[in-house]
Amino acid sequence: MEMLKKLLDIVLHLNTHLDGLVSDYGGWVYAILFLIVFCETGLIVTPFLPGDSLLFAVGAIAANGRLDLFVAMGLVLVAAILGDTVNYSIGRYSGHKLIQKFPRLIQQKHIDQTHRFFERYGGKTIIIARFVPIVRTFAPFVAGIGAMTYARFMMFNVLGAVLWVGLLTPAGYFFASHPFVKKNFSLVILGIIVVSILPAVFEIIREWLRLRRTPSQGA
Repeated sequence: MEMLKKLLDIVLHLNTHLDGLVSDYGGWVYAILFLIVFCETGLIVTPFLPGDSLLFAVGAIAANGRLDLFVAMGLVLVAAILGDTVNYSIGRYSGHKLIQKFPRLIQQKHIDQTHRFFERYGGKTIIIARFVPIVRTFAPFVAGIGAMTYARFMMFNVLGAVLWVGLLTPAGYFFASHPFVKKNFSLVILGIIVVSILPAVFEIIREWLRLRRTPSQGA
């Protein structure tokens, strides 16, 4: 519970924590950002790391002159593409074994939720998932398990990463100076999180309604 509180505090006050990292580590903060984005997208055991909110916060810190916007965007873009590529490879060559061996770390409910996205959106799930926490982490893994061709996966992977980084980071940069954002940064971050998880919530509700209708139809 204490760890959850600390994680929530970090996510809701990313600007403060990120600014502190810049002060403490200087240029090394770029490597830290690269590592966070790579782990969040590339390792199925770390879906809890910040993604959308982190990119917005990076843009906001860059607007204050504490980070170079283009260097930060370039690094997180490479990290996002590389992370999904590694995740896809793990899913393709070891996916089923890992699910059976580590059921607590790789929860079946997350796999099932991602499968539903693939059933509805097909390969475009890789793009859409960039903006949906948890699904973002599991989508390339499931794509690998499903043996989506590498070329097709990479097309969606690169396009999704460009849209993800290219929309959220500049948004933080341009809106950082807005009085409302300055005074209510935590509220803005919370709003980003809520909006980003809505597709997953809608998908869960849709599946729940479908399952409820199924027995009555078969009666």
